[in-house]
Amino acid sequence: MTGDAREHMAANRELWDAWAGLHVDSAFYDVDGFLADPAARPLDSIVRRVVGDVSEKRLLHLQCHFGMDTLRLALMGATVTGVDFSRKAIEAARELALAAGLDATFVEADVTALGDEVPREAFDVVFTSYGAISWLPDLRPWAEAIASRLVAGGVLHVIDVHPTLWIFDEEGGAMPPEIRYSYFSRDVLRWEECGSYAAPDSDFQSVSFSWQHTFEEIVGSLIDAGLAIESLREYSQIAWQHMAYMVQDDEGLWRLPPGAGEIPLMFSVSATKPGSP
Repeated sequence: MTGDAREHMAANRELWDAWAGLHVDSAFYDVDGFLADPAARPLDSIVRRVVGDVSEKRLLHLQCHFGMDTLRLALMGATVTGVDFSRKAIEAARELALAAGLDATFVEADVTALGDEVPREAFDVVFTSYGAISWLPDLRPWAEAIASRLVAGGVLHVIDVHPTLWIFDEEGGAMPPEIRYSYFSRDVLRWEECGSYAAPDSDFQSVSFSWQHTFEEIVGSLIDAGLAIESLREYSQIAWQHMAYMVQDDEGLWRLPPGAGEIPLMFSVSATKPGSP
């Protein structure tokens, strides 16, 4: 990682430390509602279909934020470990697990440089989702870290924003959306953050940095790390209202409005580590 990338990641860590406090208290995450009945608020239908049965599986959740989805995976029967680089988020995740009465391990760590607290060849499943990949400047160490933590025969599930979606102007309001960013650019993107996606009315202000990754890079990094791609799916739905004119469907997911055509909004990749468990 270059010096500039380290500085950008440090700025992102400060941002997510601040966001952790905002998000725990936000209506978007509704922690009180979750604690009132965790089983009534499961993972969305796409995640459940991709991940499948994780009961009695040792599962590593990367970029887990403050652990709400990690705990949902625990409710599905997995033995869970959540990892995030934000100390504040990990502290909040531990508090949430305690309040929910659920067993989970949470580790503060950079997902591209996992330490001994996340043991090698110890997990049946690695999972990461939703707005995770774009925060990483280089996917090669990410993929290598994943491969090193899976047991032989273990599986990775990635569900995230489709890389094609990042090229569009999500704030312009044009319909259909206009292309604003290069799909193939490797330049860092700098954003002015006012509040957050979960707390848009907050007066918090900061900056963030993200990186565009092509499908070739995403899939290629996993293959280069020795993983075998088992499935790849693209979806015309997304788990949140990414653009203001999106409409919610019967599954609670979001789409472009009728008559707008369809573009891929999310993707999933599942890959296995060769060998017998």
